[in-house]
Amino acid sequence: MSTPMPDDRIVSVDGSKLEGGGQILRNAFAYSALLKKPIFVENIRANRTPPGLRPQHATGLQLVSVVSSGSRLSGAEKGSSTVEFHPGQLIRGKHYAADPGTAGAVSLLLQITLPCLLFNDSEDNNQTLTTKLTLEGGTNATLAPPIDYVIHVFFPFLKHYFGIEPSIELKKRGYYPKGGGEVLVSVPTLPRGRALPGLSLLERGAVTSIEGNVYVSGVLPTRLAEEVASAAINRLKSAGYEDGKNGIVVKIDAARDDNALGSGLGITLWANTDKGCIIGADALGEKKKSVTKVGEEAADELIVNLSHGGCVDEYLQVGHLQFSQVYTIE
Repeated sequence: MSTPMPDDRIVSVDGSKLEGGGQILRNAFAYSALLKKPIFVENIRANRTPPGLRPQHATGLQLVSVVSSGSRLSGAEKGSSTVEFHPGQLIRGKHYAADPGTAGAVSLLLQITLPCLLFNDSEDNNQTLTTKLTLEGGTNATLAPPIDYVIHVFFPFLKHYFGIEPSIELKKRGYYPKGGGEVLVSVPTLPRGRALPGLSLLERGAVTSIEGNVYVSGVLPTRLAEEVASAAINRLKSAGYEDGKNGIVVKIDAARDDNALGSGLGITLWANTDKGCIIGADALGEKKKSVTKVGEEAADELIVNLSHGGCVDEYLQVGHLQFSQVYTIE
């Protein structure tokens, strides 16, 4: 494996900083493509086991490179601990596709690409351009936001606070270890010359409703989804979040979704507040984990997130940072 070396013209990023995982890499590449500044990233995922790029990370970097026409990318392969990227011209309004060939999270492929698609800096076209992304892999995976979170929490957050209105269609769910899930994302550009607004979230407000969805697919019986929902509702009730009490509405839908590769079970919850905040939580079914435990895990995570009094959950703490900067495309 060839190891790229930095030169004096590029920005060097130490991938072992902060949590030392994939987030610093995704942020660095998105900013590099947007600002047209070349970067050299070393010590990639130094605090993970194993360190270095996994297939989903390499696929995300390659996708950004494709969107950034004329770019140069080296080191984007499995196991690599260093990459170098010289961005080109971001091309919006086309249809791109990416598939790591594993159950790597499609939400993280979206996370690295979405910021690159928001602005129309074309000198020849002042109209709104809509870019489409077909992303394959794991729609519901561990250590990453499930696609249901993107649909019900992340995208509504972007619309409410930033005026960004991407849409997403869940075509097929995919689980560990095979992946095979598929989503179609449409991202319209902002009006030419428009910057993202600044963001100040200081008051969470009171919880007005808690919503959720539970899905089951494959060989698993439908009743399991209903049992997960019931367990979550009971746990929320024990913490004081009861339907019809203190003006709170609690509604968790349970349904079968056989448009999937393989069998899976999961739940996503989100709480809405009177100040416009959305706090999310989720849990996945696993072997030897009872369905009651799945529902309780998601409810417990939401209860803890709400007890902190913050305006965002842990996923949004990371995800919104990419959008809380003000970019102006000249």
